[in-house]
Amino acid sequence: MSKRDYYEVLGVSKDASDSELKKAYRKLALKYHPDRNPGDEEAENKFKEAAEAYEVLGNKEKRQRYDQFGHAGVGGAAGGGGFGGGGMNMDDIFSQFGDIFGSAFGGGGGGFGGGGGRARARKGSNLRIRVQLTLEDIAHGVKKKIKVKKLVNAPGNSYKTCPTCNGSGRVTRVTNTFLGQMQTASTCPTCGGQGKSLDNKASGSDQNGQLRKEEELEIEIPPGVEEGMQLTVRGKGNEAPMDGIPGDLLIVIEEKKHEHLEREGQNLHYDLFLNFADLALGETAEIPTVDGKAKIKIAAGTNAGRILRLKGKGLPSVNAYGKGDLLVHVNVWTPKNLTSEEKKILEKLRESENFKPNPTGKEKSFFGRMKEYFN
Repeated sequence: MSKRDYYEVLGVSKDASDSELKKAYRKLALKYHPDRNPGDEEAENKFKEAAEAYEVLGNKEKRQRYDQFGHAGVGGAAGGGGFGGGGMNMDDIFSQFGDIFGSAFGGGGGGFGGGGGRARARKGSNLRIRVQLTLEDIAHGVKKKIKVKKLVNAPGNSYKTCPTCNGSGRVTRVTNTFLGQMQTASTCPTCGGQGKSLDNKASGSDQNGQLRKEEELEIEIPPGVEEGMQLTVRGKGNEAPMDGIPGDLLIVIEEKKHEHLEREGQNLHYDLFLNFADLALGETAEIPTVDGKAKIKIAAGTNAGRILRLKGKGLPSVNAYGKGDLLVHVNVWTPKNLTSEEKKILEKLRESENFKPNPTGKEKSFFGRMKEYFN
């Protein structure tokens, strides 16, 4: 099932300001908040959908990528593939956007179903890896097996309730002012908001009770991705100490240079070199494509510099909006060393009236051909 447009989810226009986005998200979050809709699975899904939309649109860089590439540009490609914001859980949402709820649910917004009395889970750090793809991979999409070394909580750790906050993750301070007593709540400085601390760490683990472990993952990369595009695999980054929320794995796309084809957006370019006789008499040429090879006919009398278009032989859009074309640039190959016999033949041809340039205006210039293509 394809994802809904994030602007549609929040009910805002594409030129909505940051404050309009925040206001729209808060309205939906309060409407579908689990504390107001206990046991309502549909409301919970709408709550998560709104949070996912705001996570992207509320971030300037992610919003730019989304506006340019759609869901795939921010890791939310339709069809899954291991990417997307649908993996956000309640702790993840509250840890990132708890401040937006204000005091509507017990003062913190960070306690799901508990009126704000629960400690806020810490999120682990993200990991970033680069994945090299061929044009063939990009044209069809690909599944890749990768190995990731990440921090995990060591088995055998034991924890204890934080004595400073008694497990709530927050501490309250009362200050006397000339207006009376003022009460403020903040994250517990002892446990960092976790509500617990490491009591005994497993042998061989670091000061946070963590070990570095290698994990093999299979990721599915959608067709049409581009150099520098970043995809997100939720929850596959470093684990947070003391069983917090795992970070994300960020996949950065790198394109391998093709032996014959040059990419320009969705279009591909190929330089075809033919000798003068082929252009004058006509010829059949074999062209490499991302799917193999294609044969094209070169009409007799074709001039060098002609651009032939093979429709639909380019790359797909990352948003599945059709395919680009393969543009074949016809070039004449001029030999540098000629035999005496070849020179005699060419000298004779040079004297022929038929071989003297006589443009009639029908032959298009380079700029005329490019203008014709782009129009």
